[in-house]
Amino acid sequence: MAGIYLHIPFCKQACYYCDFHFSTNLKKKDEMLQALQQELIMRKKEYQGQQIATIYFGGGTPSVLNTEEIDLLIQTVYDNYEIEKDPEITLEANPDDLSSQKLKELGNSRINRLSIGIQSFFDEDLTLMNRAHNAEQAKASLREVTAFFDNISIDLIYGIPNADHKRWQKNIKTALSFNIPHISSYALTVEPRTALKKFIEKGIVPDVDDEIAEEQFQMLCSMLAKEGFVHYEISNFGKPGYFSRNNTAYWQGKTYMGIGPSAHSFNGTQRSWNIANNTKYIQAIGKGLLPREVETLSQMDRYNEYVMTGLRTMWGVSLKRVSEEFGQHFHDYLLQQAEQHLADRFLFLDGDTLLVTKKGKFLSDGLAADLFMLPLEKKN
Repeated sequence: MAGIYLHIPFCKQACYYCDFHFSTNLKKKDEMLQALQQELIMRKKEYQGQQIATIYFGGGTPSVLNTEEIDLLIQTVYDNYEIEKDPEITLEANPDDLSSQKLKELGNSRINRLSIGIQSFFDEDLTLMNRAHNAEQAKASLREVTAFFDNISIDLIYGIPNADHKRWQKNIKTALSFNIPHISSYALTVEPRTALKKFIEKGIVPDVDDEIAEEQFQMLCSMLAKEGFVHYEISNFGKPGYFSRNNTAYWQGKTYMGIGPSAHSFNGTQRSWNIANNTKYIQAIGKGLLPREVETLSQMDRYNEYVMTGLRTMWGVSLKRVSEEFGQHFHDYLLQQAEQHLADRFLFLDGDTLLVTKKGKFLSDGLAADLFMLPLEKKN
């Protein structure tokens, strides 16, 4: 089984914290849609003999497309790939794009899962992040979306400067009041070359406080657990039966194809990524060329990726798999590197599986980095 990710590189406006590839100029939207279709057709041989289990519209803001444009891309996938019987087809959307008419049209399309970028139910937070919607639009979109979709996810951001624990708790309670079955939540991260980074450097906005962010993360984990959510990946919480099939496939090392500028692909042994430039992407595809770079992953790279993704999930890192797939040296090295974190109770062993403890979850990426095999280490 494999997945297809379609990167829609357009947004109405730039969020201050975002460093993803996008453009606020929609003049080349039609050309981009043609190029996305063409890339899908050009690459269909890569997936011969494989069934597509998930189709994911990410970005950018895919909901800037109208339903006809979305349907056109989905039909292109169906025309050129073998699709399993009930694929998960997700559209990322912003609340301000989800009018009653748009929701009705999407409800009649092949889209069967919506991922809505709420981020916060407070105008102060949304203004600080330069989101295109306001708090009332966020609530209104959720009141209406449940009439058309059952499989719904929302995004929330914690650790926002000036947003105290009381406000964060209210954010979570508001989300829960809509009976949404899946929540993705991320710490606000200050990325280089973003407006937020410049505002913090100039003293316009306070810096992110990691201690507050961790406390809010633990609040989130506790409150959602009481409501029956499964914390199946560091940033993702789902009711049983509502885990993201698309993202779960990423974390479990399944094959996926990234279509569009800046999109990444993985086939098990190689990772590739398209050029992050709309004009150059369109021009290359128009000439029948794939504007991408390809990296063949070494045994060490694949081990490191497995440790990174495995520790982020409820499935952990299998010592048996490490031994069988990478060799005994990697197995022994992993246990050696994990020894101190096991003693400090950031990690624990459940039989054959290495997992992150409750207090270690917020630190999972750093813990994984400590377990990485470095080039100077001897390999089998």
